[in-house]
Amino acid sequence: MNPLPLSPKKARSPMMKRGPLNLITDITGLMVGNAADARLNSGVTVLSRDAPFTAGISVMGGAPGTRETDLLAPDKTVQQVNALVLSGGSAFGLAAADGVSSALRAAGKGFPVGPHIVPIVPAAIIFDLGNGDQSWSDNPYPALGAKALAASGADFKLGSVGAGTGATTANLKGGLGSASLLLPSGHMVGALVVVNALGSATVDESAHFHAAPCELDEEFGGLGPKINTNAAKTPATKLHPSTATTIAIVATDAVLSKAQCTRMATAAQDGMARALWPSHTPMDGDLIFGIATDAKPLKDEITDTLNIGHAAALCLTRAIARGVFHAQYAPADTLPTWQETFGP
Repeated sequence: MNPLPLSPKKARSPMMKRGPLNLITDITGLMVGNAADARLNSGVTVLSRDAPFTAGISVMGGAPGTRETDLLAPDKTVQQVNALVLSGGSAFGLAAADGVSSALRAAGKGFPVGPHIVPIVPAAIIFDLGNGDQSWSDNPYPALGAKALAASGADFKLGSVGAGTGATTANLKGGLGSASLLLPSGHMVGALVVVNALGSATVDESAHFHAAPCELDEEFGGLGPKINTNAAKTPATKLHPSTATTIAIVATDAVLSKAQCTRMATAAQDGMARALWPSHTPMDGDLIFGIATDAKPLKDEITDTLNIGHAAALCLTRAIARGVFHAQYAPADTLPTWQETFGP
């Protein structure tokens, strides 16, 4: 019997490549600012832009802490926001958005309501209260929010900075991570994440990241994948589950509606699940903001939104590993850094 004829090989689509900075700010106009308090071993990260931007949100963790996220639903009146805040400090950290809002109002930026200007600043927090001195009487986070906004720019450091200052995972110090991808369509996609997970970013007790199959240009060590021999076993998690949550922003320069931004954020949840074992637990407040700067129209709505969502997930996977990889030692640390444990 003659063998079945082989199907002709399909032409491969052009490869995605990372942006020049490999940061979310490879999307033109986006700025990121960080501020931290060494005494608290905590901080704030702010993403902003000179002009408002479209935003949505996807929440899959069981214990989120948020501000002004209901208005991101596609049916709500306000269509765009002025900034997003990622903060440490648990519920106290939500006040970081007050400092950002006040600074934006002073600059005349916000949603016009009659003679008034109201900045729209959704926020999300991680729990890191066990890191440092919490004997303060006046909430320090509004000032940290204003300071982070003032420090905003296109280039910024990763690891133990901003909201990632005191972040941890199950076995290693966490941190602030970011990554980008340029799509064949010409659209840029990026991710920004604070890795403070209940689970682990590395395989068993090894140096290998769960995110390794998605790595580009040895951006977090180039160690490659490692087979997880305990995949059926419940992974190690933090001893204190109330100290968890991974919060992120995925972004594109495409023209997207609020509903499409929400769908991009939902697709990006795959990236979190690839990089952190386990993810989306009852004790994590895992959530992702999805934003669009509306600079480049879609050429094919179905194909382009599919590829943007896929790229957002890939960026988030890589950003999570980069946040852990770049974490730096601090005297108040409760866990070692990746570099201390596995670095040269």
